[in-house]
Amino acid sequence: MEDATTKEQAVKPTILIVDDTPDNITLLTSLLSDQYKNKVATNGVRALKIATTFPPPDLILLDIMMPEMDGYEVCRRIKEDPLTGDIPVIFLTAKSQEGDETKGFELGAVDYITKPIVPPILMARVQTHLALQAARKSLKAQNEILEEQVDRRTRQLAALQDSIIVAMASLAETRDNDTGHHIRRTQQYVRELALCLRRKPPYADLLDDGQVSLLYKSAPLHDIGKVGVPDRILLKPGPLTQDEFEEMKRHTIYGRDTILEAERSMAEPQSFLEVAKEIAYSHHEKWDGTGYPQRLKEGQIPLSARLMALADVYDALISKRIYKGAIPHEEAAAIIVKGRGQHFDPDVTDAFLEVQDSFASIAREFKEQE
Repeated sequence: MEDATTKEQAVKPTILIVDDTPDNITLLTSLLSDQYKNKVATNGVRALKIATTFPPPDLILLDIMMPEMDGYEVCRRIKEDPLTGDIPVIFLTAKSQEGDETKGFELGAVDYITKPIVPPILMARVQTHLALQAARKSLKAQNEILEEQVDRRTRQLAALQDSIIVAMASLAETRDNDTGHHIRRTQQYVRELALCLRRKPPYADLLDDGQVSLLYKSAPLHDIGKVGVPDRILLKPGPLTQDEFEEMKRHTIYGRDTILEAERSMAEPQSFLEVAKEIAYSHHEKWDGTGYPQRLKEGQIPLSARLMALADVYDALISKRIYKGAIPHEEAAAIIVKGRGQHFDPDVTDAFLEVQDSFASIAREFKEQE
C-alpha cells in the first residue's frame, strides 16, 4: 500500500507555492494537495533554493508583495537561471493595475491570478499551464530525438562518402605505384593552400570549413582517370611520344567520366563528388589558357582545380620518378613562382609563398620509402 502511495506521489506534478501569508499558504495547499505535490517557501531566498534543487518544481505560484525580495525579483532570477528558466511562473497578487501585469509578463511570467483567490479559476489556470508545460517538454524531447537521428544519419553519410572517395583513390594509386605517397602529400598541400587563401577576400565565403574539408577529401581523386590509361603508357620508364602524351592527357576526361558514372550509380545526386569532378577534369588547366583538356583561362578554371594544379606540380618537382630525379624544395618553389600568372593562379601562388614551409614539412613527413 505504501509503495502505491509513493508511486502516486512521484507522478504528481510538483507546485512550489511562494507566499509570506500563512492563511494564503493554507488555502493554496488545501486546494492543490489532492492533485499535486506541494512545496512551500515563505520568502524569495527560500523559493530560489527550492527551485534550483533537483527535481525542480513543475510550476511556481508566486506572490508579488513579499518583504526583502518581492515576487518580481524572484521571477527575474528564476528566468535568468538556465536550470529554472523553463519553469512556468503564475503570479498571485492583489494588484490589478495594467502596469503591474505588464511588468510580470515582461519578466517571463505566464499568467496572473488576482486575490482573493477563486478556487475554480486557480485550478483551471494551474491545470492549463501544467498541460502546456508538459506539451513543451514532450516537443523538446521529440526534437532532441530527431536531432540525434539527423546527426547520426549525417555521420553515416559522411562516413560513406569518405569510404567511396578512399576506395576510388586507392584504385588510382594501384595503377601508378611509382607515385607512392603523392596522393597523401597533395591532399595536405591543397588544404594548406585553401586555409591560407581563405584569409583574404573574396575567398573567405568560398572556402568555409565545409568546403575546405571537401577539398581535402576530394584531392586524392585528381588522378583517378589514370585507370583508363594503358599500362604501356602509364608505366613507361622513358619520355612519352607525342601520341602517347595525347593519350596520357585523356586521363582528365577519364577521371571526369569515372566520377560521373559513380554519381549515376547512386540513388540521389551526390554533390560531394562535384569538387572531385572539377579537380579530376581541370587540374591540368593553366592560368594563361594553354593547359588541357579545355584550354580554360583564369577564372574559368574552378578554384578547386587551381589549387590542385599547384599542389600537383610542386609534388612532381620534388619527387623522384623512373624518368627523372627529385629537385630540392627551393628549386621547386622558384619554378612555381616563375609560373605565377602563366601556369598558376597568382593568388594561389602567393598563398603558396606564405605556406611553403608547411609544404616542405609535409614532403618530409610523407617522404617516399627507399
